[in-house]
Amino acid sequence: MMIASTILLCAAPCGPLQEPNTLSEVERAAGWTLAFDGRTHAGWRRFRGEGFPEGGWAVEEGSLHKLAGAGGGDLVSERGYQDFEFAFEWKVASGANSGIMYRVSEERGNTWETGPEYQILDDTGHHDGRRAETSAASLYAMIAPEPSVLKPVGEWNSGRILVVGNHVEHWLNGARVVAFELHDEAWKELIEGCKFKNMPGFGKERRGHIALQDHGDDVWYRNLKIRDLDFDDERAGTLFNGRDLAGWTHHLDGEVDASAVWSVSEEGVLVCRGRPIGYLRTEDDHENFVLRLEWRFNPVTKEAGNSGVLLRQLGPDKVWPRSIEAQLQSGAAGDFWNIDAFPMKVVEERTSGRNTRRTGTNESPIGEWNRYEITAWKGNVVLRVNGEVLNQAWDCLETPGKICLQSEGAEIHFRRIALTSLGS
Repeated sequence: MMIASTILLCAAPCGPLQEPNTLSEVERAAGWTLAFDGRTHAGWRRFRGEGFPEGGWAVEEGSLHKLAGAGGGDLVSERGYQDFEFAFEWKVASGANSGIMYRVSEERGNTWETGPEYQILDDTGHHDGRRAETSAASLYAMIAPEPSVLKPVGEWNSGRILVVGNHVEHWLNGARVVAFELHDEAWKELIEGCKFKNMPGFGKERRGHIALQDHGDDVWYRNLKIRDLDFDDERAGTLFNGRDLAGWTHHLDGEVDASAVWSVSEEGVLVCRGRPIGYLRTEDDHENFVLRLEWRFNPVTKEAGNSGVLLRQLGPDKVWPRSIEAQLQSGAAGDFWNIDAFPMKVVEERTSGRNTRRTGTNESPIGEWNRYEITAWKGNVVLRVNGEVLNQAWDCLETPGKICLQSEGAEIHFRRIALTSLGS
């Protein structure tokens, strides 16, 4: 099981088996970059200023240290981000307070006037720890973390912030502790009842900086890593153009034309009727890549259904061809199926026959959009559902093959199908 654990750490940074401020081969392949190299302050500058502060912040022993009472102000990332995943480690001195804001604009006088905050805190030694809504990893002053998995003062905590569209998650020490939707009714109620009510720019930015707060206390950060999750990432290529089936072919039971099963809506959504069974597949082969797509079942009928994404498909077209299937069946999204004895290794405890169950369930309600991200890098395949790693395989056959979208009995929709090819 050590191999599987190592792969998971590579897919979700900040694991104890990896040196701080470094990227594994799998992380690099999946698009992670270092936001702090452990030696310099490259990538960070003063909020609403140029360059790094002359005092107040220091690079020490592989960490970015906010020095107590020394000034310096808030730091912001040089780049702005829209959809992203930010992983980090942090520790605080006794009684210390800080925070990480995201989608921060510099049009206002303070980072917290526009950016929601992941609270950084000594819960036991600071008065903010007395209220769950202002405790460590909370959406500051708005949503309490659940469960509480904070480590003692002086120990490193691992954190993660996931932002995709309006969906936001806070993670602490391997647990998702906060999840919310920007701009829905619940969000509006939260705003009305908190200190940000009279800040017209709060939480409104679609793209902005990540900020590390100067709250006047000793705080340390390291292992700062980020992945840009924008579908318009300049590295990504579009597999589906939103107009027609250019670049795709098909295999269906019986002599059936693709147009009888697959169509493109006026909104650029790829619609599959589900019958007869078979698949749409790429004309080109793909070996090492990050594949991102969104799917939903019929939003009108809201009927559960079945489908899947086939990876590295080999051999002749048939139902079903030799491949790794990333399952899309309702209630089972995130499962793997091994089709036709495709060479791969999986966690035995979660495997029955050809099926390897996901580690948890993270699907949107039937009829709503879900997001898949599949990283196929050499022998590793890592599967994320709505931002969360739910399955992985290793020692997979590394070979060029097709990518297929299944027609398997139910109407299913796909959109925003993008692929980033990875070098060997």
